[in-house]
Amino acid sequence: MSFDPELNKLSLSYQPDLTGPRNFIEVIESTGSGRYKAKIFPEGGSRGAHREEEIKQYYKSFLWSLVFTVPVFLMSMVFMYIPGIKHGLETKIVNMLTIGEIMRWILSTPVQFIIGRRFYIGAYKALRHGSANMDVLIALGTNAAYFYSVYSVLRAATSPSFESTDFFETSSMLISFILLGKYLEVLAKGKTSEAIEKLMDLAPETATLLSLDSNGNVLNEEEIDGRLIQKNDILKIVPGAKVACDGFVIWGQSHVNESMITGESRPVAKRQGDMVIGGTVNTNGVLHIKATKVGSESALAQIVRLVESAQMAKAPVQKLADRISKFFVPLVIFLSFSTWFAWFLAGKLNGYPKSWIPSSMDSFQLALQFGISVMVIACPCALGLATPTAVMVGTGVGASQGVLIKGGHALESTHKVNCIVFDKTGTLTVGKPVVVNTRLLKNMVLMEFFELVAAAEVNSEHPLAKAIVEHAKKFRHDEESSVWPEALNFESITGHGVKAVVRNKEVLVGNKSLMVDHNISISLDAEDVLAETEGLAQTGILVSIDRELVGILAISDPLKPGAREVISFLKSMRVNSIVVTGDNWGTANAIAKEVGIDTVIAEAKPEQKAEKVKELQAAGNIVAMVGDGINDSPALVAADVGLAIGAGTDIAVEAADIVLMKSNLEDVITAIDLSRKTFSRIRLNYLWALGYNILGIPVAAGALFPSIRFRLPPWIAGAAMAASSVSVVCSSLLLKNYKRPKQLETLEIRGITVV
Repeated sequence: MSFDPELNKLSLSYQPDLTGPRNFIEVIESTGSGRYKAKIFPEGGSRGAHREEEIKQYYKSFLWSLVFTVPVFLMSMVFMYIPGIKHGLETKIVNMLTIGEIMRWILSTPVQFIIGRRFYIGAYKALRHGSANMDVLIALGTNAAYFYSVYSVLRAATSPSFESTDFFETSSMLISFILLGKYLEVLAKGKTSEAIEKLMDLAPETATLLSLDSNGNVLNEEEIDGRLIQKNDILKIVPGAKVACDGFVIWGQSHVNESMITGESRPVAKRQGDMVIGGTVNTNGVLHIKATKVGSESALAQIVRLVESAQMAKAPVQKLADRISKFFVPLVIFLSFSTWFAWFLAGKLNGYPKSWIPSSMDSFQLALQFGISVMVIACPCALGLATPTAVMVGTGVGASQGVLIKGGHALESTHKVNCIVFDKTGTLTVGKPVVVNTRLLKNMVLMEFFELVAAAEVNSEHPLAKAIVEHAKKFRHDEESSVWPEALNFESITGHGVKAVVRNKEVLVGNKSLMVDHNISISLDAEDVLAETEGLAQTGILVSIDRELVGILAISDPLKPGAREVISFLKSMRVNSIVVTGDNWGTANAIAKEVGIDTVIAEAKPEQKAEKVKELQAAGNIVAMVGDGINDSPALVAADVGLAIGAGTDIAVEAADIVLMKSNLEDVITAIDLSRKTFSRIRLNYLWALGYNILGIPVAAGALFPSIRFRLPPWIAGAAMAASSVSVVCSSLLLKNYKRPKQLETLEIRGITVV
C-alpha cells in the first residue's frame, strides 16, 4: 500500500481470490460512523465520453466561428451590393480607413486567435518535434491572409490615398470551414468505433449476488453494481438476464445465447460444471454461477482490448502515407511560396494583361490569394485518414462477425494470402473427439486400464486427451467425480502424447512415434488394429504400461459441417489448401480426401509444421495457418497470418493474428474476403486523396486563370480540403455495409454447437 499526498491518491495491491473493490467500499463506508462514502470509478464510458467531448468542442467552436464569420462574409460579399448599407460601410473614419474595414478586423480577430488557437497549438507542437502537419499549413495560410489585411488596414489609416483591400473574410471563412470539416470528421470517426461500444454495452450494469450457507442453500439475495463482482462470488442469473461475468454453473440448467460473443446463433445448453461467458443471455432456466474471471480478466474485456488495440495498430501500408506526409507539407509550403512569387513576379513584369486582375485587387493581392489557396487545398489530411479509418471499420466489422483481427498488419497480410495450411483436429474436424473403440492387448480390467490412462491424460489440454478422460469416466462407480490417481513426473511431449508415473507404473499414452522413440515394440496384431482404425478415418492412440504395449484406443472426430464446401470455395478464391497434422498418415489422408485437399503432411511435430510453413513461404507463397492447439502455436507464429479457431487453447489464440470466435471454417473465408474488401477501400481512399491533391493544386495555383479566368478563393479551397477528409472517412464507413460472400449463404454451412 502507498499514499501520494500531492494527489491524495492511495494505491494498494490485493489478492483477487480473497477480496476486491466491493470489500474495500464496505470497509471505507463502515469507517468513521458512516461519514465516508465511496464508489467505483466509472471506467466504462470514459472512451465514449472523451469522443463526445471532442465532438462537442468542435461543434461549439464551429458555431462560435459562425457568429463572427457570417457578418464578415455578409459585409465583404453581400452588403457591398446593397446601396444604403454599402454607403455606411464605406464611410471613412481616418484617412482611407472605413467603418467596414474596422468592423471586419474586429470580428475576424477572435476567430483567428481565440477560436483558431487549436491550430496554433498544433502547429507549435509539430514544429517543436521537427515535423510539419496540417495545423502548420492552416496557421500559415490564415496568418498570411489576416496579417496582410491588418497591414492593409493600418496603411489605409495612415495614408490619404491608399485604398485598402482586405482578406479578413478569407481567414475567418477558412477557419470556419476547416472547423466544420473537423466536426464532421470526428463525428464520422466516432462511428468507426461503434463496434467497441456495442461490445462494452454487453456487460450488465447490475448483478444478483447470493449468500449461501455451508450446505449451499440461499440465505440472501442482493443487487450489486456489475463492476463490483469479485472472484468466487455466487451469482444468480434469471431467464432473459445477461450473464454477469465469466464463470461456471454450480446449480441449474438452461440454454444460453452466446451469439453476441461468438456469433453462434443457436442457444448452447448449460448445466452444472459448464462454463458461461459474461455478456451472453440466459434464455430459459435459472442458473447459479461461480465467478472465475471478472473485470479486465473477463473474455468480454479481453475482446474489447483486442479490438481496441487492433484499431490503433498501424498497417504497413500506412507507413507509405506517413512518409508522403512527412515530405509533403514542406513541399506544399514551397509550392505555395513559389505560386505567390511566380504570380507576383508576372504581375510586376507585365507577364499578363492588367485586365486579368479583379477590380478589387492588385497583382500582389491576386498572387497572395493563389499562394494561400495552394497552401490550404494541398493539406494531406485525407491521405492520413485513408488507412486508419478503414482499418478501424474493418476490424470493427470483423468483431461483429465473430472474426477478431489483431490490427492493420494482420489485415494487410490476410488480403494477400494464397496458401492456407490447416491443422486437422479441431480445425477441419469438430474438435470434440470421442472414443469409439478400445482394444486391449493384455489381459487386464478395463476400469484399471482407464484409471491409469485418464490419470496421465487429465493434465493435458489436447482434445484427444479430453476425449479419453471423458470416456474413462464411464468405467468409474462415480461418473461425476473428477478426481483421478496422482500422476507424478508428468510430461507433455508436444505432437506425440504424454508420459507420467501413476501408482508406481510408467504410463505412456500417444501415437506410434511416441512408442518408437521409447523403444516400445509394436506387435503385428497392434499394427493391424492401427491400420484398420486409420482406414476408418479414426485416430489410433497407443497405451503402454511399464514399457509394454497394452491397448489401443480408436478415436473418431467428425468433419465440421461445410468443410468440403469451404475448401472448394477457397479454390475459387485462388487460395491453395494443405493439411499438416500430427495425426497418422492413414487418418490424415482419409480426412483430406473427404474435404478435397490434395496435399497432406502427417505425423508432423510442432517444429515440422512451422518448417513446412517456412518452406511454402520460401516458394513465394503468402501463407496462413489455421489451428487450435498448443502444437499449432509455432506454425501460427511462423505463418504470415495465424488464424486460431476460437474454441481452441489460450496459447493458440495468443499466438494467432486472427481469432475465429466461432468454430466455423467459413469464417476463414470471411476473414480473407473482409481483408480484401478493406484493402480495396484503402486503395480507393488513397486514389481519392492523391487524385484530389494532383487535380486541386494546379487549379488552386491558377492553372485555369489564364484561359477561363477561374480562380479558387482560399475559403473555397478550405471547404474543398475539409470535404476531401470527410469523404475519405465516409468512404471507409461504407465498409460497415459489408456482407459475407453470397455463396456462403447458399452453401448452407452451419455452426457447431456442442451440448
